[in-house]
Amino acid sequence: MTFSIDCAGKTTRQINRELRDAIAAGHTDITILQPEARHNLAVALVQPVRVTFAGSVGYYCGGMMDGPFLHVQGSAGWGTAESMLSGTVVIDGHAGSGAAASIRGGTVVIRGDAAARAGVSMKGGTLLIGGNCGAMAGFLMQKGRIVICGDAGEALADSMYEGVVFVGGTIAGLGNDAVVERPNDDDRAWLARLLAEYNLPAPPAFQKVVSGRKLWNFDKKELDLWKTAL
Repeated sequence: MTFSIDCAGKTTRQINRELRDAIAAGHTDITILQPEARHNLAVALVQPVRVTFAGSVGYYCGGMMDGPFLHVQGSAGWGTAESMLSGTVVIDGHAGSGAAASIRGGTVVIRGDAAARAGVSMKGGTLLIGGNCGAMAGFLMQKGRIVICGDAGEALADSMYEGVVFVGGTIAGLGNDAVVERPNDDDRAWLARLLAEYNLPAPPAFQKVVSGRKLWNFDKKELDLWKTAL
Protein backbone atom coordinates (compact mmCIF):
# COMPACT_ATOMS: atom_id res chain seq x y z
CA MET A 1 0.00 0.00 0.00
CA THR A 2 1.32 3.43 -0.96
CA PHE A 3 1.88 6.00 1.79
CA SER A 4 1.52 9.66 0.78
CA ILE A 5 3.12 12.86 2.05
CA ASP A 6 1.63 16.17 0.96
CA CYS A 7 4.22 18.96 0.73
CA ALA A 8 1.70 21.82 0.75
CA GLY A 9 2.70 24.45 3.29
CA LYS A 10 5.71 22.49 4.54
CA THR A 11 9.43 23.22 4.56
CA THR A 12 12.00 20.88 3.03
CA ARG A 13 13.11 19.91 6.53
CA GLN A 14 9.56 18.95 7.51
CA ILE A 15 9.06 16.93 4.33
CA ASN A 16 12.30 15.01 4.72
CA ARG A 17 11.50 14.34 8.38
CA GLU A 18 8.09 12.93 7.47
CA LEU A 19 9.73 10.82 4.77
CA ARG A 20 12.26 9.38 7.22
CA ASP A 21 9.53 8.74 9.80
CA ALA A 22 7.46 6.90 7.18
CA ILE A 23 10.44 4.72 6.28
CA ALA A 24 11.14 4.02 9.96
CA ALA A 25 7.49 2.97 10.34
CA GLY A 26 8.00 0.32 7.65
CA HIS A 27 6.52 1.99 4.58
CA THR A 28 8.37 0.94 1.42
CA ASP A 29 6.28 2.68 -1.28
CA ILE A 30 5.90 6.41 -0.66
CA THR A 31 4.45 9.17 -2.86
CA ILE A 32 5.45 12.81 -2.36
CA LEU A 33 2.58 15.07 -3.45
CA GLN A 34 3.03 18.67 -4.60
CA PRO A 35 6.86 18.77 -4.37
CA GLU A 36 6.75 22.02 -6.37
CA ALA A 37 10.46 21.93 -7.26
CA ARG A 38 11.64 22.10 -3.64
CA HIS A 39 15.38 21.57 -3.21
CA ASN A 40 17.23 18.81 -1.32
CA LEU A 41 14.40 16.29 -1.16
CA ALA A 42 15.10 12.65 -0.24
CA VAL A 43 18.80 13.18 0.40
CA ALA A 44 21.02 10.60 2.12
CA LEU A 45 18.41 7.84 2.15
CA VAL A 46 19.97 4.41 2.73
CA GLN A 47 16.94 2.10 2.73
CA PRO A 48 15.68 0.08 -0.28
CA VAL A 49 12.42 2.03 -0.58
CA ARG A 50 10.50 3.40 -3.56
CA VAL A 51 9.75 7.13 -3.51
CA THR A 52 7.62 8.74 -6.22
CA PHE A 53 7.56 12.52 -6.65
CA ALA A 54 4.25 13.60 -8.20
CA GLY A 55 5.76 16.65 -9.89
CA SER A 56 9.09 18.34 -10.45
CA VAL A 57 11.89 18.58 -7.88
CA GLY A 58 14.60 21.18 -7.32
CA TYR A 59 18.35 20.96 -6.68
CA TYR A 60 20.15 17.86 -5.34
CA CYS A 61 17.20 15.48 -5.12
CA GLY A 62 18.43 12.05 -4.05
CA GLY A 63 21.94 13.25 -3.29
CA MET A 64 24.21 10.85 -1.35
CA MET A 65 21.61 8.10 -1.36
CA ASP A 66 22.41 4.40 -1.11
CA GLY A 67 19.72 1.98 -2.27
CA PRO A 68 16.34 3.66 -2.94
CA PHE A 69 14.39 3.86 -6.18
CA LEU A 70 13.30 7.44 -6.87
CA HIS A 71 10.82 8.30 -9.63
CA VAL A 72 10.38 11.96 -10.53
CA GLN A 73 7.17 12.52 -12.50
CA GLY A 74 8.44 15.81 -13.84
CA SER A 75 11.80 17.53 -14.24
CA ALA A 76 14.71 17.98 -11.82
CA GLY A 77 17.09 20.82 -10.94
CA TRP A 78 20.87 20.82 -10.56
CA GLY A 79 22.87 17.98 -9.05
CA THR A 80 20.27 15.22 -9.08
CA ALA A 81 21.63 12.09 -7.33
CA GLU A 82 25.00 13.73 -6.70
CA SER A 83 27.42 11.33 -4.94
CA MET A 84 24.92 8.46 -5.04
CA LEU A 85 26.38 5.12 -3.96
CA SER A 86 23.66 2.79 -5.26
CA GLY A 87 20.02 2.80 -6.26
CA THR A 88 18.02 4.16 -9.18
CA VAL A 89 16.69 7.60 -10.10
CA VAL A 90 14.28 7.96 -13.02
CA ILE A 91 13.33 11.45 -14.22
CA ASP A 92 10.44 11.63 -16.68
CA GLY A 93 11.31 15.17 -17.82
CA HIS A 94 14.54 17.13 -18.11
CA ALA A 95 17.43 17.63 -15.66
CA GLY A 96 19.55 20.65 -14.77
CA SER A 97 23.34 20.91 -14.63
CA GLY A 98 25.48 18.29 -12.94
CA ALA A 99 23.06 15.37 -13.00
CA ALA A 100 24.69 12.22 -11.58
CA ALA A 101 27.85 14.10 -10.62
CA SER A 102 30.35 11.98 -8.68
CA ILE A 103 28.10 8.93 -8.43
CA ARG A 104 29.85 5.71 -7.44
CA GLY A 105 27.18 3.24 -8.51
CA GLY A 106 23.54 2.82 -9.41
CA THR A 107 21.61 4.16 -12.38
CA VAL A 108 20.28 7.61 -13.23
CA VAL A 109 17.78 7.82 -16.09
CA ILE A 110 16.75 11.15 -17.64
CA ARG A 111 14.06 10.60 -20.25
CA GLY A 112 14.36 14.15 -21.58
CA ASP A 113 17.38 16.43 -21.98
CA ALA A 114 20.21 17.07 -19.53
CA ALA A 115 21.98 20.40 -19.10
CA ALA A 116 25.75 20.94 -18.86
CA ARG A 117 28.23 18.82 -16.90
CA ALA A 118 26.14 15.67 -16.72
CA GLY A 119 28.05 12.82 -15.12
CA VAL A 120 31.11 14.87 -14.17
CA SER A 121 33.64 13.05 -12.00
CA MET A 122 31.65 9.81 -12.05
CA LYS A 123 33.38 6.95 -10.22
CA GLY A 124 31.00 4.23 -11.39
CA GLY A 125 27.37 3.59 -12.23
CA THR A 126 25.33 4.45 -15.30
CA LEU A 127 23.79 7.68 -16.56
CA LEU A 128 21.21 7.27 -19.33
CA ILE A 129 19.94 10.38 -21.14
CA GLY A 130 17.06 9.87 -23.54
CA GLY A 131 17.47 13.25 -25.23
CA ASN A 132 20.34 15.71 -25.71
CA CYS A 133 22.89 16.93 -23.19
CA GLY A 134 24.89 20.12 -22.74
CA ALA A 135 28.61 20.84 -22.63
CA MET A 136 31.27 18.98 -20.66
CA ALA A 137 29.36 15.77 -20.01
CA GLY A 138 31.69 13.20 -18.46
CA PHE A 139 34.33 15.77 -17.48
CA LEU A 140 37.01 14.09 -15.32
CA MET A 141 34.97 10.87 -15.36
CA GLN A 142 36.96 8.10 -13.68
CA LYS A 143 34.71 5.05 -14.19
CA GLY A 144 31.16 4.25 -15.21
CA ARG A 145 29.14 4.66 -18.39
CA ILE A 146 27.13 7.53 -19.86
CA VAL A 147 24.61 6.87 -22.63
CA ILE A 148 23.31 9.87 -24.58
CA CYS A 149 20.62 8.91 -27.07
CA GLY A 150 20.54 12.36 -28.66
CA ASP A 151 23.22 14.99 -29.31
CA ALA A 152 26.14 15.88 -27.02
CA GLY A 153 27.52 19.38 -26.43
CA GLU A 154 31.08 20.72 -26.56
CA ALA A 155 34.02 19.28 -24.58
CA LEU A 156 32.51 15.83 -24.26
CA ALA A 157 34.48 13.51 -21.94
CA ASP A 158 37.16 16.15 -21.32
CA SER A 159 40.13 14.68 -19.39
CA MET A 160 38.25 11.42 -18.83
CA TYR A 161 40.06 8.40 -17.38
CA GLU A 162 38.41 4.95 -17.52
CA GLY A 163 34.82 6.03 -18.19
CA VAL A 164 32.95 5.31 -21.42
CA VAL A 165 30.43 7.56 -23.19
CA PHE A 166 28.03 6.39 -25.90
CA VAL A 167 26.36 8.99 -28.13
CA GLY A 168 23.49 8.26 -30.51
CA GLY A 169 23.41 11.70 -32.15
CA THR A 170 26.04 14.24 -33.10
CA ILE A 171 28.95 15.38 -30.93
CA ALA A 172 29.54 19.15 -30.97
CA GLY A 173 33.13 18.69 -29.85
CA LEU A 174 35.35 16.24 -28.00
CA GLY A 175 37.19 17.27 -24.85
CA ASN A 176 40.91 16.94 -24.22
CA ASP A 177 42.23 13.41 -24.73
CA ALA A 178 38.83 12.00 -25.78
CA VAL A 179 38.71 9.75 -28.84
CA VAL A 180 35.95 7.98 -30.77
CA GLU A 181 35.96 4.28 -31.51
CA ARG A 182 33.40 1.78 -32.77
CA PRO A 183 31.27 -0.06 -30.17
CA ASN A 184 31.89 -3.80 -30.03
CA ASP A 185 29.30 -6.60 -29.85
CA ASP A 186 29.25 -6.58 -26.04
CA ASP A 187 28.66 -2.81 -26.04
CA ARG A 188 25.74 -3.11 -28.46
CA ALA A 189 24.15 -5.94 -26.47
CA TRP A 190 24.46 -3.99 -23.20
CA LEU A 191 23.00 -0.85 -24.79
CA ALA A 192 20.04 -2.81 -26.17
CA ARG A 193 19.30 -4.29 -22.73
CA LEU A 194 19.59 -0.92 -21.01
CA LEU A 195 17.28 0.90 -23.43
CA ALA A 196 14.74 -1.93 -23.33
CA GLU A 197 14.73 -1.93 -19.51
CA TYR A 198 13.82 1.76 -19.39
CA ASN A 199 11.63 1.73 -22.50
CA LEU A 200 13.65 4.27 -24.46
CA PRO A 201 13.92 4.14 -28.27
CA ALA A 202 17.31 3.25 -29.66
CA PRO A 203 19.04 5.59 -32.13
CA PRO A 204 20.21 4.08 -35.44
CA ALA A 205 23.76 3.71 -34.08
CA PHE A 206 26.02 4.77 -31.23
CA GLN A 207 29.49 6.28 -31.20
CA LYS A 208 31.77 5.19 -28.36
CA VAL A 209 33.99 7.80 -26.69
CA VAL A 210 36.92 6.71 -24.53
CA SER A 211 40.11 8.20 -23.17
CA GLY A 212 43.09 8.50 -25.49
CA ARG A 213 45.25 7.97 -22.34
CA LYS A 214 47.70 10.72 -23.25
CA LEU A 215 46.99 12.58 -20.01
CA TRP A 216 47.00 9.59 -17.67
CA ASN A 217 50.59 10.20 -16.53
CA PHE A 218 52.41 13.51 -16.39
CA ASP A 219 55.58 13.74 -18.46
CA LYS A 220 57.49 17.00 -18.58
CA LYS A 221 58.42 16.18 -22.17
CA GLU A 222 54.73 16.66 -23.00
CA LEU A 223 54.38 19.97 -21.20
CA ASP A 224 52.74 21.67 -24.19
CA LEU A 225 50.05 18.99 -24.28
CA TRP A 226 49.31 19.48 -20.59
CA LYS A 227 49.22 23.25 -20.97
CA THR A 228 46.57 22.82 -23.64
CA ALA A 229 44.54 20.51 -21.41
CA LEU A 230 44.74 22.69 -18.34
